[in-house]
Amino acid sequence: MAQPSFCFVETTPTLPKPTGPYRKPRRFRVDVGTVVSAVALSQSLLLVALGYWGSQQLVSSIGQSAHKANHDRTEDKVLAFLAKTESVVGAIGDSPNLRPADDSASQTAELLWTLLQQSPELDSTYVANDEGQMLMVLRYPALAVRQISRGPQFTTETWQYKPSSNTPGGVRQRYETTHIEAYRSSYDPTRRSWYMQARQAKGPIWTQPYVFAAAQELGVTYALPSRRGETEGSDRAMVVAGDVSLGRLSEFVRLFSSGSGQGNSALLSADYQVLARSDVPGVVRELAPARGGVLGALHEHMVTDGLAAGPHETSFSIAFEGKRYLVQHSRIPSTGWQLVSWVPEDMLLGGLQRAVLWGLLLALLFLVATLLLSLRLSKLVTAPVENLSRIARRIGLLELDNLPREPSRVLEIQHLDQALDESARSLKAFSKFVPVDVINRLIAEGHTLAPSGSPRRIAVMFTDVEGFTRISESLEPDVLVGMLTEYFNLAARVFAQHGGVIDKFIGDGIMVLWGAPADLQDAEYQACTAALQLHAEMSELNRKWRAQGLHEFRTRIGIHTGVVIAGVLGSNDRLAYTAFGDVINVASRIEGINKQLGTQTLVSEATYEALRGRLRTRRIEEDAEIRGRRTRMVLYELLA
Repeated sequence: MAQPSFCFVETTPTLPKPTGPYRKPRRFRVDVGTVVSAVALSQSLLLVALGYWGSQQLVSSIGQSAHKANHDRTEDKVLAFLAKTESVVGAIGDSPNLRPADDSASQTAELLWTLLQQSPELDSTYVANDEGQMLMVLRYPALAVRQISRGPQFTTETWQYKPSSNTPGGVRQRYETTHIEAYRSSYDPTRRSWYMQARQAKGPIWTQPYVFAAAQELGVTYALPSRRGETEGSDRAMVVAGDVSLGRLSEFVRLFSSGSGQGNSALLSADYQVLARSDVPGVVRELAPARGGVLGALHEHMVTDGLAAGPHETSFSIAFEGKRYLVQHSRIPSTGWQLVSWVPEDMLLGGLQRAVLWGLLLALLFLVATLLLSLRLSKLVTAPVENLSRIARRIGLLELDNLPREPSRVLEIQHLDQALDESARSLKAFSKFVPVDVINRLIAEGHTLAPSGSPRRIAVMFTDVEGFTRISESLEPDVLVGMLTEYFNLAARVFAQHGGVIDKFIGDGIMVLWGAPADLQDAEYQACTAALQLHAEMSELNRKWRAQGLHEFRTRIGIHTGVVIAGVLGSNDRLAYTAFGDVINVASRIEGINKQLGTQTLVSEATYEALRGRLRTRRIEEDAEIRGRRTRMVLYELLA
């Protein structure tokens, strides 16, 4: 800890002239050792007091941060779990040949079976229409395709049992039917809660927990209505759904106790019914209110203070049976569920607090003997803190590569170093989705990260891969993803070399800005040079792909120049730096004209004029008609 400095200034006071007989002034004398000891003692006592207070603050902050980190990790797992379920059900709903019956039912069954195999989060996937026909693939009690056809008098159920998921062999062998069972039942999918709620809401819904009819297990269902047009078949009103057992949610909730080793967590419904909890072994099979124990005390506190309807995340502490607990509470927006986690404050901070208290007592007992030594030992704290502060500044500037670690024997410094390292790794992962250079430029120029926009003259480029749909249909997904990644890496490197900022990836296309967010001199020339370099380097890449027996990527490019509205746009809690306006639309249309003219790179007349003849171009003889515009445009082909 840094030593406070004292500055002594010697002054000479002006004394009045004596009017009486002279008297020798009485001087207070003290030896140097006493002065040094008094100053050192008072300084040391102050430092000990401040050190104790600061240590308490640091210990409290570290404990809350560690508790919140475990809570956030559990919340992220639950959110990812729900998002995967919503994604799979949404993919089923978007299937063009989705039918629970007729000739397309076999294709639908294969789709449901494939998605279920790839989604261990789901227990079953199914689709039903308003005629009471339903097609379902379920994992429990056995892997099977369940088809339901409702007639006037009864319902016919047909079960096609499939081999278990770990059965060796190819896809066809694993999908073969082992045996078939058929029987009559009274099951009516249109009377089920998930079907009626989805139809009534006219949108996606998460049901309240209930017992699954097939698996006889407590769970929830995500349902999505899917209405088809007149030209898409007779089954125009359908509901697609997926089941999730609460036993799987319990596994994620137990991550908190396994991660911290000290606390517990619980997942509650919107009406405080316990869905999953880590402080009670086993799977929750019956809904029960959150009563009794620490969870019951948390429930009463949240109801009293109205936390369930409050902010998305809250932290507080409560006292229960003579112990204080640190609590984290957050809501799952899509379902209205509530995730709460609690840990005894003494278990989390008790060891650190006792260590700080013992350190204070020892410091008081050996203050004089350790006074000089403490000056040297203080460097063991101040130097790492200074290094960690520099690391924190680099993290604040999003300079996340090659960050050093600061090993220390001081527990607080070690925790702080670990927290900074975790923050840097999290930000580094997040930076893969966010253009960090754009954020740095905005901050450097003093822009606030809030919705804003201003006119700016820029050059805009749109790229597209010719025949990409045909190429994607002929390649395996992993091969196609690998080729796209290699192509995007090459393009991103070329654009960065010439000052371009990638605004977004649009499928196989890219939108690139020159002159935003930072001004760029000669933006049009830089954009056109980047286009030529991209074609040149793509020739080398295509040559390598040909040798590997892969398809080639022929890139088409359109470039236009003009004034756009550029800035940070979006909602208050979800922002993106982008640009919009007629210039953007025209640049996209120019790129599309390449397909009509058989060209690779087209630039507008405004871009051509800015080049001032420095690059080879060819004027398109006929004025091009731009879709959505009344007037035609003069275009130029950029030549190598």
